Amino acid sequence: MEQAKPEAGGTGRTAAPSVPESLGSREPGRPRARKPRKPKKPLLDQRLSNLLSLLAGALVIAASFNCFLLPNGIASGGISGVSVLLQHLYGFTPAYVQWALNIPLFLAGMALLGRRFALQTLVGSAVLPLFVLLTAHWGAPTDNPLLASIYGGIGVGIGLGLVFRGRGSTGGTDLAAQILHRYTGLPLGLSVACMDGLVIAAAGLFLSPEKALYALIGLFVTSKTIDIVQTGLALSKVAFIISARSEELADAVLHDLDRGLTRLDAHGGFTGDARTVLMVVVSQNEVPELKRLVQQVDPNAFVIISHTAEVIGQGFKLEG
Repeated sequence: MEQAKPEAGGTGRTAAPSVPESLGSREPGRPRARKPRKPKKPLLDQRLSNLLSLLAGALVIAASFNCFLLPNGIASGGISGVSVLLQHLYGFTPAYVQWALNIPLFLAGMALLGRRFALQTLVGSAVLPLFVLLTAHWGAPTDNPLLASIYGGIGVGIGLGLVFRGRGSTGGTDLAAQILHRYTGLPLGLSVACMDGLVIAAAGLFLSPEKALYALIGLFVTSKTIDIVQTGLALSKVAFIISARSEELADAVLHDLDRGLTRLDAHGGFTGDARTVLMVVVSQNEVPELKRLVQQVDPNAFVIISHTAEVIGQGFKLEG
């Protein structure tokens, strides 16, 4: 029987009718499957949650500013620190100073950093001075500058942590630091430190060196509090266990400690021998039990236990 001659580059088989790529390989007569649309409600819920977090954070910052920092002359960086200086030197209303300084910084950020980046700071930079104005009549619970710097720093840290969790910003010297970082190449952390350092140095020059020292305490407490708000108070540990009896140790961790683990393939740096490293994440109060299990199964095991800032997943913190 005579066979059909293949076309150049073909296989000798009869070519199937071409199907448009957009149709795929669906059967005739069957409706094309549609891609599921992303639900809109969770996105709206997330935006509302972010807005509420930003507003709550701005209110906490304003209350801490008016109750602790401003009455005691503590200018711990940022636009708020500048407003403290100008209030003590010239009697200017801090809220108006913050608005007046935020507007040109916002316009500069929009021109130099882009519209999208600057708009992220619009709500925070407008709302924070408003809350400062509304809470201006709140009395100061202490006239002790040390207590004011500590508790003011805690309050500002909580507020900023909430603002950051809401994916917002309060503008101010943060925008100035971003501009400095973009156009000088300085690391962002160093740029922020430079901005805050200038404000604190001005406090030491125009108010008193003692006020600058209190401002440094407030700034330090604020940074630590932001970390706590961002990562939480629950401390977790990650352990790396190197043992010749890794299978027995893995079984003990899985069944006695009731924790999951990960086996990592490794090689000894000196011998080059293949070995297994067990990685286990445990809570703070589970560390003694883990050490007891390792000591019981293999007293010669090599164990590294270190602090981890945040753990997200089953058995720890879950984020949706």
